[in-house]
Amino acid sequence: MVNQARAFARTIKLSHSIFALPFALAAAALAAQEHGITWVQGVWILVAMVSARSAAMGFNRIADRDIDAQNPRTASREIPSGELSLGAAWGWTLLSALVFVVASWRLGPWCVALAPVALAVIWGYSLAKRVTFLCHLVLGLALGLAPLGAWLAIAGSLSVLPVLMAVIVGSWVAGFDIIYSCQDASFDAQQRLHSVPVRMGLRGALWFSVALHVLTVAGLALLPFVAELGTVYWLGFAAMAGTLAYEHWIVRPDDLSRVDKAFFDLNGYVSLAFFGTVLVALI
Repeated sequence: MVNQARAFARTIKLSHSIFALPFALAAAALAAQEHGITWVQGVWILVAMVSARSAAMGFNRIADRDIDAQNPRTASREIPSGELSLGAAWGWTLLSALVFVVASWRLGPWCVALAPVALAVIWGYSLAKRVTFLCHLVLGLALGLAPLGAWLAIAGSLSVLPVLMAVIVGSWVAGFDIIYSCQDASFDAQQRLHSVPVRMGLRGALWFSVALHVLTVAGLALLPFVAELGTVYWLGFAAMAGTLAYEHWIVRPDDLSRVDKAFFDLNGYVSLAFFGTVLVALI
C-alpha cells in the first residue's frame, strides 16, 4: 500500500501543486485584508487545493493510460508500466476527491455547493482533447478556479479582483500547456487527438501561446489598480513578465529541447514570484 501511494504521488507529480497553489494563497491573503482569516481556514484551503489537484491528475492518468502506453515519451509512467495498479489509482483518486469535498464543506456552504462543479471541470480536462483543440483553455479554467475558490472561502462572495486573478491564472496555464503539448504534436495527430499544435502547427501554436501570455501580463499589470498593492508590486511584475518573455525566447518551432525548462522551472518561478510579490506588497 505504501509503495502504491508513493507511485501515485509520482504519477500525479505532487510537487507540481506549486503552479496553482501560490495563486490560491495570494487570493486568500488579499481577501483576508478585508474579511480576516484564521489559521484553520488557511489549512483547509491548502488541503482543498492539494486534494483537488491530486484528484484531477489521478483521473487524467487513468483516462490517458492507453494513450500513454503508446507514446514513447509517456510509456514509462506508473500506470502503463504496471508500477501503479489501475485499482490503486482509482482508489487514491476517489479518496482525493472525497478529501476535497470535505475540505470544501469545512470552508463554507458556497464552497461545498460548488465542489461538484469544480470536480466536473478538473476531470473534464482529461477528456477535452478528444473533442476540441481548445482543451488547453479547459485546463486554464480548471486552475483558474483556484483563486476563485480561495477567495470564496474567505469572503463568502465574489468580486472583480478574484475574477481578474482567475483570468491571469487561466491564460497563463493555457499558454504554457500549449508549449508543453508541442512535444506530442505528431503523436496526437496520429491518434486523432486534438490540440492547438495539431490544429495550427508548431509555429502557430507558439504564437497562440504568446497571445495568451500577453493577456496574462496585461492582467498582472491591471491587478495593482484593483487590489491597491502599491509601487513595490511593480518589481515583481517586471520579474514575472521577463520570465514569461524568456520562456518564449528559449522555445522555438525548430528547437523544443528546452520545453521542460520552460514548462517546469520557469513557470514555477512565475507562480512563486507572484505569491511573494503580493505578500510583500500587502506587508
